[in-house]
Amino acid sequence: MAWRNYLQDHPGPLGWAWEATAWVLRRARPWLERVGLERASRWLLPVETALKKPLFDCQACGQCVLHYTGMTCPMTCPKQLRNGPCGGVRANGHCEVYPERPCVWVQALTRIERTPYAAEKHRLNPPVDWRLEGMASWATHALERDQIPTGSETLVRYATERWEEVADEAR
Repeated sequence: MAWRNYLQDHPGPLGWAWEATAWVLRRARPWLERVGLERASRWLLPVETALKKPLFDCQACGQCVLHYTGMTCPMTCPKQLRNGPCGGVRANGHCEVYPERPCVWVQALTRIERTPYAAEKHRLNPPVDWRLEGMASWATHALERDQIPTGSETLVRYATERWEEVADEAR
C-alpha cells in the first residue's frame, strides 16, 4: 500500500486530523459519558475501523498511541511492543520475526520526527489493557480509559526522566 506508506512518511495531515478528532472528542465527552463506553464503542468503532484499518493497519487495541509513535501502529509489531524496538532489530532496520518487513519501531522513530509530537518518542507507554481490546479507542480516549497506570505510578513517565534520576544519583 504505497499511499499508506506515503501518508505515514509525511504525517503532517495525519497529525492535523488527530488534533481535529481530539477536539471533537473533548466536546462529545458529556454525551459519551451518558451513553457509556460499551455503547459509544459500538457506534464509533465501525467509523474508526473504516478509517484506521486501511491507513495504519489498526489492530483495535482500544488504547491508540499513534500520535506518540509517528502515526505508526505499534500493535503491528509481531511482539506487540509498545515502547520501542526489541533487541533483535536487524542491521538493515528490518524485523527479527519477519525479516522481509521493516521494523515497526524503526519506522515509528523516523516518522515521529516529522510530527508535532517528536518529544513523545521518550514516552513510556503503559502495557495494553486487554479488557479494552475491540473497543473504539476514540471512546476510551475521550473517557480517559486508555491510559492505565503502571505499578504504583499514576502519571505518564518518560525515559528521559529516568536518565536524569541516574545522573543525579551519580553526582
